[in-house]
Amino acid sequence: MLALKEQSIASVLGIGKPTSAMGYVAAIERGLPIQSLERVTRQIAPGDSDFKYRLIAKATLARRQKAKRLSPEESDRLSRIAQVWSCALDVWQTEVDARAFLNRPHALLEGRTPIEAALKTEVGARMVEEILGRLKHGTAA
Repeated sequence: MLALKEQSIASVLGIGKPTSAMGYVAAIERGLPIQSLERVTRQIAPGDSDFKYRLIAKATLARRQKAKRLSPEESDRLSRIAQVWSCALDVWQTEVDARAFLNRPHALLEGRTPIEAALKTEVGARMVEEILGRLKHGTAA
């Protein structure tokens, strides 16, 4: 059975419900459709037309749009951001509050914003998820 977490991330990405966790991995390995990038961008940063270029360089994105697919590495990065977004929505319950959290500097990230930390590295994304987990479960964050 596919974990709720993977189902939620797949929903954010707009890729439908994979039949297994490995089906989700296979979708990333094949390269997510370019529409997934547009969908995630609209959800996380609806007023920021340049947000997608923080995920994928402008020139690279132009090539990907012709191919209609992201590379596996870009897909993995996009999936990481979708996962952080999904966690933020779970904790904050509204897109407005989730966006506010992601774009506000956080002391545990040494003044970086959670979205900035998550965009840069996998480790940064895990730190953001840990903070969100603490907030959800009522421990110090």
